Amino acid sequence: MSLPVPHPLKEYHLNAYSASIGASPKAAYARVPKKGRLAAVTCIQDGAVTGTAAIAVAINGGAAVSSAALSVTGGSAGTLFRADVNTTDAADVSEDDVISLTPSGATGTVAGAFGLVIRS
Repeated sequence: MSLPVPHPLKEYHLNAYSASIGASPKAAYARVPKKGRLAAVTCIQDGAVTGTAAIAVAINGGAAVSSAALSVTGGSAGTLFRADVNTTDAADVSEDDVISLTPSGATGTVAGAFGLVIRS
């Protein structure tokens, strides 16, 4: 039996969903409930994309957080992709900020479920 991964008590998770990360991409959005710092971004696809879907992550419509960018390539339904945010990137968030996840570059009809890890 594998051991559980401990998570800090000051860490919380947000979820967002995009109906399409392939052809006709649709952005996903998440509201931040309290102050913290974006630590990681994940994506689980519900099928295989053709090509590579680049997922840009931005806070309040500003410049994309470069180390949070996801590259979703191939895989199959249920494949997890993860990007850990560098401590040098501007990734601080405040209450009621909006984090957007904008896919581009892939084809196929694939939806994506996103997870955001915030540390306060």
